[in-house]
Amino acid sequence: MKLVNNALAATALSVAVMQANAADLSVTVEIPELDVAEYHKPYVAVWIEDDSNKVVSNLAVWYDVDMRNAEGEKWLKDMRQWWRRIGRTLEMPIDGVTGATYGPGSYDLEFTMGKAPMSDLQPGDYRLRVEAAREVGGRELLNVPFTWPQQQDITITEQGSSELGAVKLTIKP
Repeated sequence: MKLVNNALAATALSVAVMQANAADLSVTVEIPELDVAEYHKPYVAVWIEDDSNKVVSNLAVWYDVDMRNAEGEKWLKDMRQWWRRIGRTLEMPIDGVTGATYGPGSYDLEFTMGKAPMSDLQPGDYRLRVEAAREVGGRELLNVPFTWPQQQDITITEQGSSELGAVKLTIKP
């Protein structure tokens, strides 16, 4: 009986380790706490473009999905770069990509290569783009250049100055 329990524990540990290592690409987006009179949670878009500025993957779009009559969608165009590159051609909400807005804090997104929305990332040079826009606030866009695939673990961090805090990209081969 003790041997079976040890075998089950070892199997559970192996599954947990495999799940922890399953994310090949992870993104941490920090939304700073702002000392302003009227604070609204920002709309945020996270996507990947290739070296010719073509969108290859739409990773996340956070907006007010709960507004009546899809009213929250009309403010998506305030994320100007995302809107011009891909947003205006999409039908919202996007299954597996769309989510609610978040207040100040740090948020982790994890993606596995070969699975949606990361199924078609070919070897090459890319940019992770993170754009935030806030009602009665500002707008900010960060670019994090990277090469895919990587031979070793790599973490790249870019620091925002207003609507975004740190944006961290981690790639595990």
